[in-house]
Amino acid sequence: MERDRIFKGIKKVVIKIGTNVLTSANNRLDLSIIEHLVEQVCYLIKEKRVKVIIVTSGAIAAGMQLLGWKKRPQEISRLQAAASVGQSRLMRVYDRLFKEEGINVGQILLTRDIFTMPVRKNNAKETIQTLLKLDVIPIINENDSVAVEEIKVGDNDILSAYVADLVSADMLIIITDVDGLSSIDPKEKSDSKVISIVDNFSIAERIVKNSVPSGYGTGGMKSKVSAAKYVTGKGIICLILNGKKMWCIKKAFKGEKIGTIFIPTGSKRYKKENI
Repeated sequence: MERDRIFKGIKKVVIKIGTNVLTSANNRLDLSIIEHLVEQVCYLIKEKRVKVIIVTSGAIAAGMQLLGWKKRPQEISRLQAAASVGQSRLMRVYDRLFKEEGINVGQILLTRDIFTMPVRKNNAKETIQTLLKLDVIPIINENDSVAVEEIKVGDNDILSAYVADLVSADMLIIITDVDGLSSIDPKEKSDSKVISIVDNFSIAERIVKNSVPSGYGTGGMKSKVSAAKYVTGKGIICLILNGKKMWCIKKAFKGEKIGTIFIPTGSKRYKKENI
């Protein structure tokens, strides 16, 4: 089974977009990158007939920009204030860009307790499904402006994994600022090789054991591997792509061998030698 055959069977995806992709070197929202990602989402919806749910980071960074803060604060109250200010700015950007393509978006803010309380979990699922039926793109973020330790998911890699499971997605795509999972940190060694396919998480977890987040992100590759392990255990494919590279999503859906693909645990359908 070639990659293009796998992607032909994808009908519902969760796309997680990280802070380091959404922001430029001066920690401002990178509107050109966001516009390019929006174009690719629209390609999936209009040409591939794929239902898309977006899990976005970037609210705190956007808030810092509006508030004129150059350094990420440590205090929870200031982080929550930045998230509150930045979330509305982030949604305005998404709303404007998708409306130019004739597509509406809907905002959903979640906390961890939603995934542990059956009634609230079902309500969230129904809301997302209704938006999809209405051809509205759900744009999801953690509710950072009110979340405290007891109800925080922690980072959006894990949140996106929970959302992918919640909506029974076929694939979770994690958009980051590196080409995929490498045996050596590419920021330490420029000629490091991307691992194309992962079907052994003990090796992947050993690689990322000491990895740390970069820039204003909170997860790093370690949390991406954790998210991939979670969803593949639910039978969902996971793909890590570099959102700074042109047409990364479109190329993946055309069968190009880019990024790192994680095969669902114990799957007979996806075999490493065939991908």
